[in-house]
Amino acid sequence: MHILIAPNAFKHSLTANETADAIQEGLKRSGLNCTSECFPIADGGDGTGHLIVEKCGGSWHEYEVHDPLGRLIQAPLGIIDQGKTAVIEMADASGIRLLDPDERSPLKASSFGTGELIRFALDRQVQKIIIGIGGSATVDGGIGILSALGIKFRGADGAELAALPVNISQFRQIDRSGLDPRILNCQITVLCDVDNLLLGENGSAAVFGPQKGASPADVKLLDLALTNLSDLSFESTGIKMNEIIHGGAAGGIAASLFTFLNAILVNGGEHFLQLTGFAKSLMNADLLITGEGSLDEQTLQGKGPFAVAKIAKENNIMVIGIAGRVPLHQNAELDRYFDILMPIGNQPADINTAMKFTASNLIRTAIVIGKFLSLPKTI
Repeated sequence: MHILIAPNAFKHSLTANETADAIQEGLKRSGLNCTSECFPIADGGDGTGHLIVEKCGGSWHEYEVHDPLGRLIQAPLGIIDQGKTAVIEMADASGIRLLDPDERSPLKASSFGTGELIRFALDRQVQKIIIGIGGSATVDGGIGILSALGIKFRGADGAELAALPVNISQFRQIDRSGLDPRILNCQITVLCDVDNLLLGENGSAAVFGPQKGASPADVKLLDLALTNLSDLSFESTGIKMNEIIHGGAAGGIAASLFTFLNAILVNGGEHFLQLTGFAKSLMNADLLITGEGSLDEQTLQGKGPFAVAKIAKENNIMVIGIAGRVPLHQNAELDRYFDILMPIGNQPADINTAMKFTASNLIRTAIVIGKFLSLPKTI
């Protein structure tokens, strides 16, 4: 038996690599007579870019950029495809993990540093740029990125305003005359892990603002600000930002990159698997084990475990999903793609305690899986 181990990261606990290693260790300890391959996955969230560069045998290059609050930091730029393609992890320059909890403020946080990385990629004369936009600290509608690339935002008197979310409601004109012309000759692909629209109750500010430190009052201000940005963008380009699928991803960055930089917005999980040759590894597998922190109805909305499970079922390969949390009730749609769903928890525990034991619980769960697979078929 050959087992392909293809989990996503267990958020705030283990990386996808660490998760795969723990599952493989458990299978080894179980005594199951099998071979296995670790193929950690990502779906556009934080860490996607790093896995792409690793899988594609690329290299990393450090540059000085500004973090979400304007402080200078070092951030990596990935290079693959013999120098033709750059890979940017937005979280490395504009990520929430760069801020202390008391520093998180979407009204002040900017994506400018990610725009600087794009500019450095253009300096290397790449033909393509892949951007993983998960884990951002921002709800700035991408104005920070656009500002770093030369676009200016002007108020009623024509004066330039700082490209910060707190100023968006005062914008009256988007001046594209200074946009770096190199960007329009470079194909930009944005890996999205959600399909939310930009505005409204399911939009960028309402859904993701609170996760990034926005108060209820901040959420209202941000949604009004993004509405103004959307209106001005329509006047400037004729594109309705709020009708763009995935447009609300990363605080509205996806919508702006599509509107102003002709970016292609794709399902992060599916694109990652295509780029890294997942189907080739799956061809030799008799069983797929995948998972992430939670496997539930949201998993079916393009998350990584769903993407790999879908391909596996198309090839009649059994799928086991393991997670910190699975639904209390049976879900027919999940059952179509996951033959078995297993929670890794050993006993009742609060979330912080459970996360400390993620690795050991994964090993123990994989041991159980291995022992079951070792049982004689006559039982």
